[in-house]
Amino acid sequence: MATKGKDDWSVGQIAKRAGVSVSTLHFYETKGLIKSWRNSGNQRRYSPSVLRRIGVIKSAQNLGISLKEIKRALSILPDNATPTTGDWKKLSKQWRKELDERIEKMQQLRDLLDDCIGCGCLSIKSCKLRNPGDKLGQTSSGAVILDPDD
Repeated sequence: MATKGKDDWSVGQIAKRAGVSVSTLHFYETKGLIKSWRNSGNQRRYSPSVLRRIGVIKSAQNLGISLKEIKRALSILPDNATPTTGDWKKLSKQWRKELDERIEKMQQLRDLLDDCIGCGCLSIKSCKLRNPGDKLGQTSSGAVILDPDD
């Protein structure tokens, strides 16, 4: 819990200043990305340092980083401390490899996309996007789930 004092901000003040909705702040709290405390009137209060943390969260989301990854990265920062430029460099270094892998996959997608027109049905056996190299065709027959998240 941060030191309570005159610099405590309400949820509405933080939402307005950060350019996010109050419900977004509540959501970030439930995900453990930011923290607040309750004043004597049971109202949420935030340290102004949470603004920079929200900025980091929004920037990372714009890069396509998942909230799970953002939380893991933010865990290296001290609670209720304003992230510094050095902190951002540490975080971005963690995400660089993941982003490079995504860029490579997107370039492959772009280069293989024209083949989809010839495939028509996105054949599980021959589709270079859905089943590159017919990976599972060697171990099973018929339609198979290639991505466990499907």
